Amino acid sequence: MNRYFFATIFSGLLFCSCAHEFNTVYKSPDASYRYEYAKEAFVTGHFSRAVTLLEDLVSYNKGTENAEECLYMLGLAQYNNSDYESAAQTFNKYFTTYTKGKYAEMACYFVGQSQFMSTPEPRLDQTQTVAAIKSFQDYLDIFPDTEMKDFVQNKLYALQDKLVLKELYTAKLYYDLGTYFGNCAGGENNYDACIITAQNALKDYPYTPRREDFAVLIMKSKFELAGMSVSGKKLERYQDAEDECYGFINEYPDSKNADAAKRYIGRCRAMIDKLGEEPTEEEQQFEPFI
Repeated sequence: MNRYFFATIFSGLLFCSCAHEFNTVYKSPDASYRYEYAKEAFVTGHFSRAVTLLEDLVSYNKGTENAEECLYMLGLAQYNNSDYESAAQTFNKYFTTYTKGKYAEMACYFVGQSQFMSTPEPRLDQTQTVAAIKSFQDYLDIFPDTEMKDFVQNKLYALQDKLVLKELYTAKLYYDLGTYFGNCAGGENNYDACIITAQNALKDYPYTPRREDFAVLIMKSKFELAGMSVSGKKLERYQDAEDECYGFINEYPDSKNADAAKRYIGRCRAMIDKLGEEPTEEEQQFEPFI
């Protein structure tokens, strides 16, 4: 008990001592002393302290031999302190100020990396993901022979997959909403929205490994859409759904959804045969509209 008590007291005194030391350095008029302390704080992993000092020193060192290092170190300190938004801004400032600078390539890389670290999970807004993709692409354009080319390319694949997942989740949400019309306007429906979202995603990301997931949603949505259509559109839409199912089986013959596609084909064929025997819309124009 006493040992724990004294350890707590010692830790508290050490913290107060360190805090007092930092405050003394921060208030010191000697900029060189503050800069050396900031570098020491950075090296020892006290990034918050380094950031606090370097933010003031960046302006002071402007035009001096320490200017580049100071600005770049501030970006690294912010990055290691998990302040990725500030880090991206600082690295961008460095690169635009010192395009041919000592740390230019790494600063350009860290713009994208900082944005990469702050990208949200796929269900949320992906504005930051788009920004990170652009920054990494700019990096590869400016430094095409970089040793990190493959590493950055893999980052781009991961970012693009977030955008693909965002579209997949959106399409799946439309499918799950199904016949609910509370979110629709102007005659739209959720199955149509699912199909359009999925088809656009396949156009935008033709090589995504998630192609089959989108194809499944399109196939299911077309079948459901046919079933809820007015009589004048049922035959055409069941035929379209049947074609979609055949196309799915041809492209993904080993898919776990291939059997489901075959069942859809059977149901589509039954409805097509039935509808083909019924009077046309013109023939039943005097009948109640269904």
